[in-house]
Amino acid sequence: MSPAYSDRGNPRLYSGLSEKVLISVYLLAIFVLLAGNLAPGARAKDEAPGIPVYGYEVVASYPHDPSAFTQGLLLEDGVFYESTGRRGQSSLRKVDLETGEVLKIRNLPGVYFGEGAAIAGDKIVQITWRSHKGFVYDKNTFELLETFSYPGEGWGLTYDGRSLIMSDGTAVLRYLDPATLKETGKLEVYGENGPVTNLNELEYVEGEIFANIWGSDRIARVDPETGHIKGWIDLSGLLPEKDRKGGEDVLNGIAYDPGKKRLFVTGKLWPKLYEIRIVPAETGKSE
Repeated sequence: MSPAYSDRGNPRLYSGLSEKVLISVYLLAIFVLLAGNLAPGARAKDEAPGIPVYGYEVVASYPHDPSAFTQGLLLEDGVFYESTGRRGQSSLRKVDLETGEVLKIRNLPGVYFGEGAAIAGDKIVQITWRSHKGFVYDKNTFELLETFSYPGEGWGLTYDGRSLIMSDGTAVLRYLDPATLKETGKLEVYGENGPVTNLNELEYVEGEIFANIWGSDRIARVDPETGHIKGWIDLSGLLPEKDRKGGEDVLNGIAYDPGKKRLFVTGKLWPKLYEIRIVPAETGKSE
């Protein structure tokens, strides 16, 4: 009797082979499940619906100083406060909404490159780019009350009612105590593909941090609890091509009026300041 015939005719041996096959299939199934659990990111990315992208509608436009290198924009009591940059041209301004007229101005010393600003109570806090120095002013008189220092660069600044929130061009936002101006915490901002850098001008809007991405026409809507980007606002085409001056005239000013639920945006060297309305997300689009 041949060995092959003997194998097929031996119930015990045949049963043993079946058990081996079953064990092999079982082990393979376990391996597949483990592999899936070890690489959830790839699977989640394929299954994720994507971060929604919002559009906009222009509600109104207003005059804006085309020589203002806008770094920060604030709105309170119907008037704008604006921080401008460039060495020798940096300033803090109070600006009329309807006319764009500069009502009050305080120029920074020529060595400083002005960046973001925020209102905290009866004070305005302004930061600078690479000088590691910030300024605190009386909101009404623009009198300099104090200065403070911080490591790294300063880009954008906003206030959420408890803390100052500062960007520095990285994917990390810093939280500062408005009384001591010392750092109290950090928040990493990330989208579908990981950390998002070049966070610039900031504005706290209805429980979210709006952060424009330097060099782009997009604003990220950041969850301050998790750092996750909940949505993108695409402002492509807002500034007409005929008003473009070159590579520096990028989006860089966000101001929100919580009383009237109005959102305003402008940019560096833009001749207009726009009130916009965010329109519903486009399905299927993601960053």
